[in-house]
Amino acid sequence: MRLILGSGSPRRLELLAQLGLTPDDVRAPDIDESPSKGELPRRYCIRMAREKLDAVPAAADEVVLCADTTVALGRRILGKPADAGEAAAFLYKLSGRRHSVVTAVAVRAGGQVWQRDVVSAVRMKQLSDAEVNGYLASGDWQGKAGGYGIQGPAAAFVPWISGSHSAIVGLPLAETSQLLGAAGYDVTGAAA
Repeated sequence: MRLILGSGSPRRLELLAQLGLTPDDVRAPDIDESPSKGELPRRYCIRMAREKLDAVPAAADEVVLCADTTVALGRRILGKPADAGEAAAFLYKLSGRRHSVVTAVAVRAGGQVWQRDVVSAVRMKQLSDAEVNGYLASGDWQGKAGGYGIQGPAAAFVPWISGSHSAIVGLPLAETSQLLGAAGYDVTGAAA
């Protein structure tokens, strides 16, 4: 079986490599990622992973893996910021508070779909203006839900998490391995 990663995220490629997996192809889906009016973060994230999966074409011998990560502050979805101003607004909203990071994973093989989602809690320390401005200047916020990436310089802002670190980065490895195994993809041989 061939493994297809339905994502343009370099972080997801790196996380798969931790499992010893290298996709045979990467096919980033092009979908509208706008939340529906009143849509809650977890439902939104699950829907996005499934829509990405549905948008990736695959042959009969291909297993497709897609995921979506969403930062939620209560019922509010903090997506990928459009610019540095929006990233700053997100960081100030998260500053000194606890929030959730939801990552949904969907796998398709043949006509069957397997899906899981993982919700992790993250506490961000109180951020100073200098910390926010320094982080914005790094550019690390670009393309990241909530305007930060825990695997980069923003790790210094996060003294506490509860849940899956790899899910917060963008792909829960234990759940991904289980889903790929359920789909018939040999994850044990790849990691050997």
